[in-house]
Amino acid sequence: MYKVVLIDDEAIITEGLQKVVDWEAHGCQVAALAQDAASGAQAIRRHRPDILFTDIKMPGEDGLTMLAGLKGEFPRMQIAVLTGYRDFEYAQRAIRLGVSRFLLKPSKMDELNEALDYMTGVLDRLPPEEEPQPQPGEEDPNSFLVRQAQAYIGEHYAQHLSLQDVAGHCYVSQWHLSKLLNKHLGQSFYDLLNAERVQRAKDLMEDPSLRISKVAERVGYADTAHFSRVFKKLEGSSAGEWRNTHCGR
Repeated sequence: MYKVVLIDDEAIITEGLQKVVDWEAHGCQVAALAQDAASGAQAIRRHRPDILFTDIKMPGEDGLTMLAGLKGEFPRMQIAVLTGYRDFEYAQRAIRLGVSRFLLKPSKMDELNEALDYMTGVLDRLPPEEEPQPQPGEEDPNSFLVRQAQAYIGEHYAQHLSLQDVAGHCYVSQWHLSKLLNKHLGQSFYDLLNAERVQRAKDLMEDPSLRISKVAERVGYADTAHFSRVFKKLEGSSAGEWRNTHCGR
């Protein structure tokens, strides 16, 4: 039996799907219901389903990043999107990330059955343990995730940022995100974070009124000595020396 997880912020949707669809007739069983992306991701990691039905327009959630995260970490999992939004461009991007079906709410029973038939058919044809590769026209969800992680670091570098924070934003485990960053960029999370902070620090040091300690604080370092060590490691000179050489101060 193929395991299924249902995610929607409206419990009436997930509970209704669980009751009205003849899952057993499709060789499936519902393993879990969830009402938000965070609990849905937990359910997916716990049950490792073969099929996912999910909304992607839930409050406070980035649907495309969630899809990329799930598809990247669980490439064999077939995904059907349920949404009340008629956004053709959004649907196209979701499909390029490897979504099997994009269904508008309220979905008709024949649409749900067709989606299940299609997804179970794909699973039936997959060789054991072989990960499906992106098809022509599809976007690699892992590349999408790496770009999302880089963008998030670029927006939040000045905060107390951790790998867990970025992984949570991308809806993947810390282990999976760390593996992706090393594979696609050849860098660790902290390599990327420190490089971003040092670059921002160099921009700030153009202002002669800013002390080095204040620059360090503004780019996310609570400890000036730590900032100095990181800066020298990346730039080959201290922050003060760099400022004197490049800014004439």
